Amino acid sequence: MQVKSLHRFCSAKPCETAHTTLTVSHMRRKNDIANTAQNTLQRVLLFAVMLLISSAATAQLEGQYTQFMFNRMSYNPAYVGSSGSINVFGFYRNQWMGLQIDSPTPGVEAGSTPTNYMFAVDMPVNWLHGGVGLLLSGEEIGYHKNTLINADYAFRIVWGPGTLAAGVEVDLLSGTFDKGKLYGHNDFTGDLSNPIERANDPLLNGDELSATIFDVSTGLYYQVPGLFYTGIAVKNMLGSSNDDLGYKNPRTLYIMGGYEYTFPYNPVFKIKPSALIKTADLSTWQADVACLVDYRNLLWAGASYRITDAVAAIAGVNIDVPDIGQFQIGASYDLVTSKFGTFKPGRSFGSLELFLKFSFKIIVPQKPPSSYGNTRYLR
Repeated sequence: MQVKSLHRFCSAKPCETAHTTLTVSHMRRKNDIANTAQNTLQRVLLFAVMLLISSAATAQLEGQYTQFMFNRMSYNPAYVGSSGSINVFGFYRNQWMGLQIDSPTPGVEAGSTPTNYMFAVDMPVNWLHGGVGLLLSGEEIGYHKNTLINADYAFRIVWGPGTLAAGVEVDLLSGTFDKGKLYGHNDFTGDLSNPIERANDPLLNGDELSATIFDVSTGLYYQVPGLFYTGIAVKNMLGSSNDDLGYKNPRTLYIMGGYEYTFPYNPVFKIKPSALIKTADLSTWQADVACLVDYRNLLWAGASYRITDAVAAIAGVNIDVPDIGQFQIGASYDLVTSKFGTFKPGRSFGSLELFLKFSFKIIVPQKPPSSYGNTRYLR
């Protein structure tokens, strides 16, 4: 018995040693792969950040939204799909209401103050390891009308306690300019009774100028759900332009962030500060800061301040519809603090912004297995 037990002990030792060697080798291989992947990702992130910063050169500022914390998709393509739901939403903004604009030509319409609308949808797509989004927006200012279509894709990975996404966006801008509303110096007769008479200037005929401009954008976005988010993006990296319209697609660097604090002794209340910085050529810049108070994820209200431009009140409500989804309705009103709205006749009395959002999920039930691999179930 002693010889037999000793034989068993001696014969088992080499197997255990071989198994241990294979396990250690496998673990080292997994660690090497993980380290290689992490180093590669770090290089990609470093390159992306350098690309984002360098692409901000010769930038200009784009349009603005007071409720930027609910409209992150407009500023960063890496945001799409981050909520885990399918989102359909729209924005409307009427800026500098009441501002009196003098017509460049007597008897001719003066043109409009900035008016923006936006319609968008985004959703997570698991088999693409991220999310996709589509955005349609329009702007009317003066005699210009612009329509913009953005198609977004974000690749997302788990990174620490949250998720990190890198996004890319394809931009297609269609712009028109109604030059028929303009008059040249040859059109002025000098007669006060009939001051304007068309001189058939070929550069100022009744036709509209139109053009289509292609561009791309990119961004990074990191979030820990229920705690904070941060992102950086460059819109219109190519800086495309059109000579006929005299228009240059603005390159703009956006840096955003937000935090969510829950009162420990009264968790039905949350404070949600947020900020958005827009910089052009790393010299011209604008910043929005806001703070909202949320009650039971049902109501929210707060204020925001856009440096040297406006102070605003923000409020909204969430409406849950069982087995369907959630509606989100928000509004903001800006009091203009710049020279456009100094509470004088002819100046703006404010800017109005509205948004509506519907969020829902599609849950596909899993089918029960039709067969079993365990031989105990075979007959």
